[in-house]
Amino acid sequence: MHFDVFALLRNAVALMAGSVIGLAFGTLQQFARRRHEARERAGTLGSGWSLMPGAGARVAYLLLALALVQFICPLLFVDNTQWMVSAGVVFGYGWTLFRDLRVRLSSRS
Repeated sequence: MHFDVFALLRNAVALMAGSVIGLAFGTLQQFARRRHEARERAGTLGSGWSLMPGAGARVAYLLLALALVQFICPLLFVDNTQWMVSAGVVFGYGWTLFRDLRVRLSSRS
């Protein structure tokens, strides 16, 4: 069995890059949610149609970040390594959701 250290390192870097992108996107979404909830409590929320203003722009920024990583580090997108970047994004964003859920559940009790 051949052990390829370079492939292992490439997968680790791809997972970390995706995690950073996912964490950044999740943190951005959390800030937007908190701002929205504060506006709702203050009664300054305009109409029901503006539930999460700027959500489309944040998703566009996420896609832009993924495209930049693909162009800046093309080595992360060879030999099915792109799935590690995607897994990192899911892990990073999921971690922000998990932290928020844990805080909400602890504040309930």
